[in-house]
Amino acid sequence: MSILLSLFLKLSAFSLIAFGGVNALLPVLFDLAVNQEHWIDVQTFSDYFAIAQAAPGPNFMTVTLIGWHIYGVLGALLATFAVSWPSSIMIFFLQRFIMRMKNPLSKKTIQYSAAALAIGLVLSSAFEIALQINHSMAAYVLTIGTIAITLLTRWHPLYLIAIGGALGVLGFI
Repeated sequence: MSILLSLFLKLSAFSLIAFGGVNALLPVLFDLAVNQEHWIDVQTFSDYFAIAQAAPGPNFMTVTLIGWHIYGVLGALLATFAVSWPSSIMIFFLQRFIMRMKNPLSKKTIQYSAAALAIGLVLSSAFEIALQINHSMAAYVLTIGTIAITLLTRWHPLYLIAIGGALGVLGFI
């Protein structure tokens, strides 16, 4: 099977389970791209994830960068389409179903349940990714410090990104 067809089929299937967005299933994407298919290595995955989070735009940019790495512009376009089309169609029909519901309590229950599930998946994903990409005590300290600062202060996330970047440039992480 050609690499483009494999990329399309696997990312399309991935999209069907990416409830809460791509970030909710980063460990699965990591396993697929790094361990199963060997499309990229751990450092490249980390770099692409960092670029995707720092850049404005959709949070599935990590997938676009993986596609670009594999097959250039065509790979990027195919990966982006593959991760977008299945979930977009499902959401279209799910939203139509929810909007036709007569009971407002049922609507709210579905919406709040979906939000709670998405948040839980994103937090679980963040924990799994931190375990997979942190390879030094400094990286763990930075991760825990970032969590603490996020929870205890009202700092803008760009400050934390700048601190992480400076620590990386200085060779601490």
